[in-house]
Amino acid sequence: MTIVRLIHVRVPADQQAEAERIWRQDCAPLMSQCEGLISERLLKCLDAPGEYISYSEWESEEAVEKYRASDAHHEIQRHSRTLQGARAEVKRYTVIP
Repeated sequence: MTIVRLIHVRVPADQQAEAERIWRQDCAPLMSQCEGLISERLLKCLDAPGEYISYSEWESEEAVEKYRASDAHHEIQRHSRTLQGARAEVKRYTVIP
């Protein structure tokens, strides 16, 4: 069963460029190497400045759990935590056939 993982993130205005740089240079390359990852994107809200969604699609819940236990995930968290005042909420969804 395909799992979509959405991380809703709010970033202070003065850190938006840094958040995008971190995703592009640090996080995306690490995620792209993870087994079971189908696709990943960073979405920037046009209506609410500083609001982003990290969108990733996975082959299974097991692939997500393996990723969450991986060194890559811990490294991504380390990079993300350098943003002061950023808030994130993680939600998982299944794709309805």
